[in-house]
Amino acid sequence: MSTENISFASLNLAPEILKALDEFGYTIPTPIQAQAIPIVLQGRDLMAGAQTGTGKTAAFALPMLQKLMPLASTSASPARHPIRALILVPTRELAIQVEASVKVYAKHSALRSLVVYGGVDIKTQTPHLMKGVEILVATPGRLLDHVEQRTLQLGQVQMLILDEADRMLDMGFMPDLKRILALLPKQRQNLMFSATFSNEIKKLSEEFLTEPVLVEVARSNATNENVTQKVYHVAKDDKHALLAHILNETETKQVIVFTKTKLTASRLARQLVREGISADAIHGDKSQSERIQALDAFKQGKINALIATDVAARGLDIDQLPMVINYEIPSAPEDYVHRIGRTGRAGALGIAISLVSPEEEKYLKEIEKLIKREITKETANLPVNNSRSRTSTEHKPREKTYDRAASSTRPSPAKKSNDPWFDKPYEPTGTDTVKPQSNQLYKTSKPKREVAALLGGLPRKG
Repeated sequence: MSTENISFASLNLAPEILKALDEFGYTIPTPIQAQAIPIVLQGRDLMAGAQTGTGKTAAFALPMLQKLMPLASTSASPARHPIRALILVPTRELAIQVEASVKVYAKHSALRSLVVYGGVDIKTQTPHLMKGVEILVATPGRLLDHVEQRTLQLGQVQMLILDEADRMLDMGFMPDLKRILALLPKQRQNLMFSATFSNEIKKLSEEFLTEPVLVEVARSNATNENVTQKVYHVAKDDKHALLAHILNETETKQVIVFTKTKLTASRLARQLVREGISADAIHGDKSQSERIQALDAFKQGKINALIATDVAARGLDIDQLPMVINYEIPSAPEDYVHRIGRTGRAGALGIAISLVSPEEEKYLKEIEKLIKREITKETANLPVNNSRSRTSTEHKPREKTYDRAASSTRPSPAKKSNDPWFDKPYEPTGTDTVKPQSNQLYKTSKPKREVAALLGGLPRKG
C-alpha cells in the first residue's frame, strides 16, 4: 500500500482528534500510521511490526479513540465510564508515555484515560479507577493486582492492545497475559505491536489474534538505516577507560549507555560522576520516583549520560537522542535492535557504538546474523596522556591510593634503632626479678579441677 500523499485528514478521523493533532504539530502520518489506522477502523485484528520511534503509539491510539468517541459521556457517574480499551505494556516508563500520548490525542473529547503500574502504592491509583475510565494503560502485574482487589472490571473491554509484545515475552509475562485474556470478553478487537517477530511472538499471535492483518513497515528484525553502527574491539578491563574517553571527546550532550545488569549500571554511573562526567543510572531496583527524576534530568540536559538496563530503557522516548553506547552487548540479539532503536527516531540521524570484548564475540555474531548485516569494526586507540580523557593509565593512582588505605590497617615493620641500649638483649636486674609465685598466672603443674558447669559444679569430697 502506498502511503504517499496521505494526511491525517484523509484517514476519516473525528474533528476533535484532528484538532488535537494539529495543535501538536502532526499533519502527515508515518508509514505505520498510514497503514495501520484504516485497518483498525475497519474492526480487523492487527499484527504490526515496526521499529521503535516510527509512531506506533499513534498508530493504535488514534483509531482506538475514533472508535470510542460515540461512547464518550460527560456524565459524572462511574457507570457511564467503563473500561472499553485496555493497553498492556511491559514497563512503567512506557506505560506513562503511552497514556500521556493518549491524553494529548483525546484532549478535545470526553474520553477518560488512566495509567496503572507497579512500584507505587496501589491505593493511590484506586480512587481514580473508581471514578471510571474508558482507556486503561497498564503493566500486566499491576493490572492483576487491581483485579484481585476488585477495583476494576474488564467485562466491557472492546479493544485489547499489546505494545512491545516481544519484550513482554522476554520479561516472562506470558502467564499474566493468559490470565488477563481469560478475564476479557471473547468478542473484542485485538492489536499487537512488536519490533521483532520471533517464533514465540508468532505463537502468541495465534493464541489471541483472529485472522489478523499483517503490517510491516521495515524488514523483520531490521535496524534503522538512519543509525550509524560501530563496534570497538576492546579488552574488558579497558571498557571504562574507552567509554570515558568517548563521552569526553564527543560533542553529544545526551547519550544512553546500556549495561546488562543493575549492579554494573550503578557502579558505572558512580565511576563516571567521580571522573567529572554527569551521569545517573536507571534500573529496576530504583523506585519509580527515582527513575522519573533521573529521566527528567537527562531530558533537561542536567546529566549527559544515562546508564540503563534493558528493562528500564524499554519505552524511553527521548526526542532527537543522538547516540547510544552498548557498554555490554546483550546476549539476546533482539535486545540489540531495541537498544539502538532509541536513537535515529522520526527520521533523525543517530550513532550506535558497541564496546565488544573477546568474551562477547559470540553475541556479536548472533546480532549480525539477526540484522543480516556486518557492523563496521574499529580498533580502540586509548590515549595515554590526555587531560580530558580518563584512560586506563589514569586508574593507577586510585590503585595506589587503595593500596595505601589497605596498608594503613596493617602494622608497619619495626625499624632498627640507632641506640645500642635499645638493641641489646633484656637482662633482668635485682629490682625487677619476677617472683616464682607470679608464674602461677600462666603455668602450673597442679592438675585442673573438673567442674560440671551445667550442674552447678561437682560435689565437695568429705
